[in-house]
Amino acid sequence: MNDAMQEIETHARRAGMREFLSGRFVVFDGPDGCGKSTQFRRFAEWARAQGVTVAEVREPGGTDIGEQIRDILLDPVNDAMTVRCEMLLYMASRAQLLEERVRPALARRELVLADRFVSSTLAYQGTAGGMTREEILDVAKVAVGSMWPDDVVVFDVDTATAAARMNPNRDRIEQKDASYHERVREGYLHQCREDPARYVTIDARADADTVFTQLVGAFDARMKAGIAPRVRG
Repeated sequence: MNDAMQEIETHARRAGMREFLSGRFVVFDGPDGCGKSTQFRRFAEWARAQGVTVAEVREPGGTDIGEQIRDILLDPVNDAMTVRCEMLLYMASRAQLLEERVRPALARRELVLADRFVSSTLAYQGTAGGMTREEILDVAKVAVGSMWPDDVVVFDVDTATAAARMNPNRDRIEQKDASYHERVREGYLHQCREDPARYVTIDARADADTVFTQLVGAFDARMKAGIAPRVRG
């Protein structure tokens, strides 16, 4: 293939990916220490290079109110906080984020890239914390409404590897024991098995470059498969 043909093909691929990602709601998720934050930054930069406008948000947080809730949730001093209280605070932050940041960005056909979402609550407060899926989803119906993500990327990593990658200055959730974090991982894997159409599982044990290659390849495959975004009210 000559240079001109390669340039045409590259341009067409970028245009296709730009159309695929614009107006899409994508969540990056996974256990603490999975390398999600590194891939989040790299993917946001890569998407912008395709000509996509990206709105980056994080949970809990992403708004003035949400950041105050985040401080309460992650402060190690709040060790008396119950799982049910945790869940409700995460949902409160999420509700504010959706109305203030996510919905307007999607209306502008931006790519909304979220660091965590309901998938985290199902894994941490659900599978690991003992709350039922039904309890969590009942509250999510109020907090989220029709604003569910189009794609949830789960970066899967074994508990020992994840623990070795964590910052020594751990927050209240990161400080929980290994059995808790193992249940968190299983919670994510269960969600991936349950909804393979919307969930993308990435083996995050490898180096960052290898993981990123997997990630871009997964979105390329989803674009070629024509996986459309959700219809939202």
